Amino acid sequence: MNIYSQISANKTKTWLIIFLFIIFITTIMFVYGKASGYGLSFAGIGMIISGLISFASYYYSDKIILAMSGAKQIAKKDNPHFFRIVENLCIGAGIPMPKIYIINDTATNAFATGRDPKHSIVCVTTGILEKLNRAELEGVIAHELSHIQNFDIRIMSIVVILVGLVALLADFFMRSLWYGGGRRDRESSNAQSIFLFIGIILAVLSPIIATLIQLAVSRKREFLADASGALLTRYPEGLASALEKIAKDKEPLEAANNATAHLYISNPFKSKMSGHWFTDLFNTHPPIQERIKILRSM
Repeated sequence: MNIYSQISANKTKTWLIIFLFIIFITTIMFVYGKASGYGLSFAGIGMIISGLISFASYYYSDKIILAMSGAKQIAKKDNPHFFRIVENLCIGAGIPMPKIYIINDTATNAFATGRDPKHSIVCVTTGILEKLNRAELEGVIAHELSHIQNFDIRIMSIVVILVGLVALLADFFMRSLWYGGGRRDRESSNAQSIFLFIGIILAVLSPIIATLIQLAVSRKREFLADASGALLTRYPEGLASALEKIAKDKEPLEAANNATAHLYISNPFKSKMSGHWFTDLFNTHPPIQERIKILRSM
């Protein structure tokens, strides 16, 4: 699959994800409503809420993510050296200059967000600017610009918001069982008990399933961005060396959370349990040594 077919596929997948999300949330709200004794009214509310959230995630997910990350926008005069690197790579990639944000943290990491190349953002930590040399920094930024060019940022940013809402609804339903228990209709108590059982299963499984989908999407796109970034710089060793330094840095990124972790170039939590099959299932990124090996084989 070439880059143009990948971009087209990402645009299509964006709308497909939003459509399936609305159906998924409506179904969940219907089950939760029946389990709580409120019937179809919850399904209607779920469709309205999911539609509004989908709209908001499309247009405002980048602002929400930046607020969650504590990132601050900088101007060219604040770091002209870094701006020139980004500008030169944007010219090579044929995309507009993104807005530049910085997270004041000594951990080494970076991510890109936005809904398309015209509304894109590259965010880096102060640590990555201090610890990487020019070639390594170019490799990292080329990787992030590839996410922008491939429209990965649209899918990945929207998924952050949608997965978060699924988890929020599941938590709300479980709390409602402890505090109130819903309305009970004696004539339909058996049916309500069945929906209650299904609702509890959904409340437990839906966030896990949503997270697994989120992580699977993220891992696949990291390999593509690595390859596209190496093609942009014509120097795979730059990104490979950067990933080696990032892997050796064991400092976790304090601004990261479970919702945004998959956006970063490397797992911001620096889990010490990687390598175990169960842990790797929930890892936000493919094994960094595998990425380095692939880059050095190019």
